[in-house]
Amino acid sequence: MTRAYLGLGSNVGDKAAMLAEAVDRLAETPGIRLLARSRDYRTPPWGDTDQDWFLNAAIGVETELSPHDLLEAGLAIEASLGRVRERRWGPRLIDIDVLFYEGAEVSDERLILPHRFVRERAFVLVPLEEIAPDLVIGGETVSEALAKLDRTGITPLA
Repeated sequence: MTRAYLGLGSNVGDKAAMLAEAVDRLAETPGIRLLARSRDYRTPPWGDTDQDWFLNAAIGVETELSPHDLLEAGLAIEASLGRVRERRWGPRLIDIDVLFYEGAEVSDERLILPHRFVRERAFVLVPLEEIAPDLVIGGETVSEALAKLDRTGITPLA
């Protein structure tokens, strides 16, 4: 089994229910075992900022799936929950990103690991820090990377 970390986000509909359902479906996927789940965090929109706020979370898993199979499992869950990819950085019912896969460096047309922007986005690192503050990505821990970023507007749900 290999440890991996995934980021989840939603800014359409019942965001908390969508994140919870996505986590449940990931945990039910053969070859994936849920190890940790962050709280849900309300975060401002990023990229295309003319949209509703997001709810973001992170999970840690152990998996028997390859990095690409883990990506495909996430994409299948997104599709089954009704995700339609309309515009980059636009509103989304659910988004599941593979952020880190232990021992894997991947760069192809389908997947880049570690995720190319993981250390640049506070909305990803805040929930990830909750469950894996000492995880080293790109030569620095999640906590060290997050210390360089602005967390304004990122708050845990009560």
